[in-house]
Amino acid sequence: MRPPSRQILSVEETFGRNGWHCELVEGRDVIRAVFSAHHTRVILHAQSFTELNALSVVAESPFHADGPHLAAALELLSHANKQLTLGSFELDLDRDQIIFRISNVFEREIYDKDIVTSMIHCAVAELDRITPCAAIVLRTPEDLLEDLELKRLLQRDDLMPPMPGEEDDDEFE
Repeated sequence: MRPPSRQILSVEETFGRNGWHCELVEGRDVIRAVFSAHHTRVILHAQSFTELNALSVVAESPFHADGPHLAAALELLSHANKQLTLGSFELDLDRDQIIFRISNVFEREIYDKDIVTSMIHCAVAELDRITPCAAIVLRTPEDLLEDLELKRLLQRDDLMPPMPGEEDDDEFE
């Protein structure tokens, strides 16, 4: 079994500096972590692609929809993706997971801790932001889905997680 790369070890060090618990996946350049966000529990994987000097961060949370609710959920994610500058949402239909993925190519083997930290924050925050919107889609009766304004749903401030420091709970545990 090959040892972890310098790249993934630099990501592990960034987790430690932030006080975040993580686990190296044996035999792979992957770190696994779990965060308790405001609206959901986020399972996060950070994978280093050493040949490219790239890092991909994937945050996921359970999500199951079918029929008209699935179509509305996919449309919701499409609208959300149009608003994003970095990263994107996906729906893994095989595993019933809603996913946010963000990647970056680095100049050096030791990844910049500030960029890695920002990637983690972004992935967790974006998944936490979309969770209540997706829940509303799932709870909407089938016959009313057509009336649901998904673009406006994404703009609702009352569904947004609080900004760090606005509440007593830590954003990432």
